[in-house]
Amino acid sequence: MEQGQTDCLSTWHLTVVKTVNKTSGKSSPYEATLKDRDSWRGTVSFGDPRPLLERLAPGDHVTATAWRHDIVVLSKSGVRQNTSEAPRDELQMNAAIGVLAALVAAQTFVFGAVRLARPRDYEPFTWNPYGKRLLITTTAVCFGVGLPATWIGIPWWTVPAVAVPVVVCAAGLMHRRLRPRAARGV
Repeated sequence: MEQGQTDCLSTWHLTVVKTVNKTSGKSSPYEATLKDRDSWRGTVSFGDPRPLLERLAPGDHVTATAWRHDIVVLSKSGVRQNTSEAPRDELQMNAAIGVLAALVAAQTFVFGAVRLARPRDYEPFTWNPYGKRLLITTTAVCFGVGLPATWIGIPWWTVPAVAVPVVVCAAGLMHRRLRPRAARGV
């Protein structure tokens, strides 16, 4: 297995033919056209011109790291930049989905435990309205924290650190608000 993984990774020495570094509106092309000594020629895309693309000029020699024949990193003089083909570890959304699953499991456990412990007096731990509202709130909070965390690039652990207390507070506030209704029988 380890041998198979190292076979997929290779390093190439290429020459820059031209670069495109335009900032214009929503779609800004950041590309470098590269060639080798033989006849291969290709273009790689970047998400940002920094730190390497803005420094490149035609004729520059770069080192390309390829994984499964896709160039994932370009480097020159110790400056490295990932291309758009580089695999991403977007752990923030993994954390958001994991926190969502854990909170839904906790909600299901609590609602089930209350029904078992108090079979005749389980209000307000019912699907409508408390369970539904809590599920919608949990989903909105997890994605509302996970997506910006992914876009901004803040660490993954901030997702559970923010989402869990917010959902717990929301659950407490909803429970407090619905508890008098359940006592009145409304």
